Amino acid sequence: MSQYRLDNVEVGKNYSAKELDSFVSTTDVVLLANNESQLFTDPDREYKVTDVFEGFFEHSSENGEKYFREKKAYVVEKA
Repeated sequence: MSQYRLDNVEVGKNYSAKELDSFVSTTDVVLLANNESQLFTDPDREYKVTDVFEGFFEHSSENGEKYFREKKAYVVEKA
């Protein structure tokens, strides 16, 4: 699996699920996919990175506050 290790992905490019799996395993990021929980079920399926955000708002169930998390979030779609 070492040949699939990615430390960066680019908007507009396609990546296999196994490449994206490696990317999220080695990088502190969030992936948002349009096929729900099936992102990693087929390692060879291709996904296109369509957008990237520098962070996102998250709601705390502990205190009801909303916090901005500075964590890159990538949007991927089935290619």
